[in-house]
Amino acid sequence: MAWNEPGNNGGRDKDPWGNNNRGGRDQGPPDLDEVFSKLSRKFGGIFGNKKGPSTGGSAAGLGVVAVLATAVWGFSGFYTIGEAERGVVLRFGKFYEMVDPGLNWKPTFIDEVTPVNVQAIRSLRSSGLMLTKDENVLKVEMDVQYRVAEPQKYLFSVTNADDSLRQATDSALRAVIGDSTMDEALTTGRQSIRAYTQEAIDKIIQNYDMGLMVVDVNFQSARPPEAVKDAFDDAIAAREDEERFVREAEAYSNDILPKATGRAERLKKEAEGYSERVINGALGEVAQFEKLLPEYLAAQEVTRNRLYLETMERVYSNTSKVMVDSNSSGNLLYLPLDKLINPSEQGGKSSGKGSSSNYDIELEKVEPVPVSTAPRSDTGRQGRY
Repeated sequence: MAWNEPGNNGGRDKDPWGNNNRGGRDQGPPDLDEVFSKLSRKFGGIFGNKKGPSTGGSAAGLGVVAVLATAVWGFSGFYTIGEAERGVVLRFGKFYEMVDPGLNWKPTFIDEVTPVNVQAIRSLRSSGLMLTKDENVLKVEMDVQYRVAEPQKYLFSVTNADDSLRQATDSALRAVIGDSTMDEALTTGRQSIRAYTQEAIDKIIQNYDMGLMVVDVNFQSARPPEAVKDAFDDAIAAREDEERFVREAEAYSNDILPKATGRAERLKKEAEGYSERVINGALGEVAQFEKLLPEYLAAQEVTRNRLYLETMERVYSNTSKVMVDSNSSGNLLYLPLDKLINPSEQGGKSSGKGSSSNYDIELEKVEPVPVSTAPRSDTGRQGRY
């Protein structure tokens, strides 16, 4: 039954403060001093004598309260630092010490602990339009990965270390891009730009004592603005075509040079062989003439006629012309025309072969014409007589 329902408290209606509410009539708000005095007497009865206030009981109650408050304060000071973290302890707002991972204790309301993760790899991205050394505009993006190396410096050396690193990255990247050409930023110089940017960021971090360490720098992309993208793509395509043509030319060169070198060596050896054959033939003819000299001295007229007849025989044997003595009798002569024509055709074929060989840079094997060293026959002498 509720306190304000009729018949409560044994037929007597009372308000929440224990006052009689006679006849259900409103008697006005309760006296606050009286309420507090009643509460004080109740708590005094708990910690001391219920019959009256006692100095000893009040002291004991205060002691219990103090012990409980001290216990709560002591237990509230325990805290845990994670394995990947380091704790930065501030005593009255000033740096006091660093604490390692594990269970630690601090005096509450005196020390303040801020855990800092020193193993997590953090990342930030820097991008924007930048001017190159050759006065071209590129949109560059770079991703920087870093971690906290010194928590104390990370928290107190600068206002916001992460934002300071972002500004340092922008400054370093713009400086490096400003010292590079557009071709270097797009193709050949990407690795050097990455290395120079990381070096510049490290110097800024050391100068400002940020307590950070750069783990890696990734040069994401560099491209021209959208307004000149089409022209830039055409230039890139032309550069790729140039590289392709160069590779094709190098491949052709690597294929044809060994063949040409081998052919040159073969022609050189053939020329050397031809030279040796001609020289040996000439030496043989010289030796032959040296052997003919004694015979010529012994019989000059006969030797001269013999050489003349042998020479004329060689000359007329290679021609299709037929000579007939007009002073001979009018007997019918038989001319072997088929044999006379065939040598001429063979000579034409051989000449054609020689011309085709010249186009192929071939050397025709030329055998020296041997000079007959056969002894004079009786037939020759009979012809002379």
